[in-house]
Amino acid sequence: MPAGVIRRLRELPNPRLTGLGGGLFCGAVLFVLGCLDALLLGGSQTLYGVLFLLVCALTAVWVREGDLLTAPVVAPIGFAVGVLPLAEGDGSLLGTLTGLVTALATQALWLYGGTLVAGATALVRRAGRPPARPAVRNRPPG
Repeated sequence: MPAGVIRRLRELPNPRLTGLGGGLFCGAVLFVLGCLDALLLGGSQTLYGVLFLLVCALTAVWVREGDLLTAPVVAPIGFAVGVLPLAEGDGSLLGTLTGLVTALATQALWLYGGTLVAGATALVRRAGRPPARPAVRNRPPG
């Protein structure tokens, strides 16, 4: 690739989130996307599912190497937080909870797919890093 393209790619933001930061990022972004989806498109579950896949991939790419295995854990939590504005209910607490459970059940394939994307991305990143060197212990002679 030309040197200019590589230089521009390096100038792009490259955040490194902790496990908690990855969870907050995933949950907050998905909640905002769920609210926008409900407001602008009337709650398109397919669009939300596609956006969920993208957010899962970004979360797994931006999390620190030490916290890689948190990405597939926070993905389903973020999905549940984001689908809350899309859940149809009668306005009561029980109705909203019923709508949330229904939305989670009917959109399970998106949920599993996003978790798989986050897990596969984390595993590929983990496999790509160099192996850790064993610690050298100083033992007294004898």
